[in-house]
Amino acid sequence: LRKKELLFLKEHRTKEERAESDSMKFFDPEGRFILLWNKTFLLCSVIALSLDPLFFYIPVIKGSQKCLDIDHKLKIGVCVLRSVADILYVFHIVIQFRTAYVPRYNHILGKREFIDEPHYVAKRYLTSYFIIDVLAALPLPQFAVLVIIPNLDGPASFWTENLLKFIIFSQYIPRVIQASLFYKKVTRISGFLTEKAWAGAGFNFFLYVLASHVVGALWYLFAVESELRCWHIACQRRNCESKYLYCGKDRVGDYGFLNTSCPLLERNEIKDSTNFDFGIFLDALQTRVVETRDIREKILYCSWWGLQSLSSLGQGLKASTFYGEVLFADFIAVIGLVLFALLLGNMQG
Repeated sequence: LRKKELLFLKEHRTKEERAESDSMKFFDPEGRFILLWNKTFLLCSVIALSLDPLFFYIPVIKGSQKCLDIDHKLKIGVCVLRSVADILYVFHIVIQFRTAYVPRYNHILGKREFIDEPHYVAKRYLTSYFIIDVLAALPLPQFAVLVIIPNLDGPASFWTENLLKFIIFSQYIPRVIQASLFYKKVTRISGFLTEKAWAGAGFNFFLYVLASHVVGALWYLFAVESELRCWHIACQRRNCESKYLYCGKDRVGDYGFLNTSCPLLERNEIKDSTNFDFGIFLDALQTRVVETRDIREKILYCSWWGLQSLSSLGQGLKASTFYGEVLFADFIAVIGLVLFALLLGNMQG
């Protein structure tokens, strides 16, 4: 590929000469538009990372009826916002196919050259960031929430609880990788966020807040799951059908016994082995944040909990012996330590 690129460079004009005639076909990789787009897309991709955790707030507890429901208004709103972000990702992919690139050996005869031949540009992008960009742009959460879950057999909320975790986690990783790689690329080319210390520190502080938002959303979803686990255990003791723990038109029976079977007790108030230990999720249930449909209240309170837990490295968490809860508490402590080290390092740098 290097030999072909060298021959191609020898037969073509310099960057400045070709920019005038080919500006409508390929973008200058160091031109004003690409530099501005890279900075804009980097900020948009980081902000887009805050949208996926909103899907975790879709399940909601109906406290009066003791059943799990879906917040349909929030579902539609989040899907619309996520679709707008996906359009930006698709637009970014199109731009990458139309952006020339500077080869490593970019000085020939003392002139700076770049490649704008479609075959080489496409081949370079397809073998570098293309797969990550496509995985990040796939509308998997919307497809799951709007298409898959409503057509599944059984209670929709039950499938929502499990599918949301799997799909969001499976796509959130490519989005984080994509944002990280693009951040390194942009800072290497334009020095964005590294020119001034306060800009880099502000960006890393935003990442700290973003992590708090993600942790808070996970805490909310796991709190809903903890109450469901208690309901299932109580239902098994009463020989009732667990499918009626999910709100629906066909729901029958009186489930008021769940108030006494799943009391919200503090750790020192648990005297009986039959009492369920809600651990670190007790606060979410006592404040009834899992029952409200006010998304602002959910986000602010859960993000505050996430920020508090991350900043204290999880020291104040009193987890139960449930393995999933212990792993979540460990995750908070580790992530809090890593983020604090990164934030401190960037401020000093």
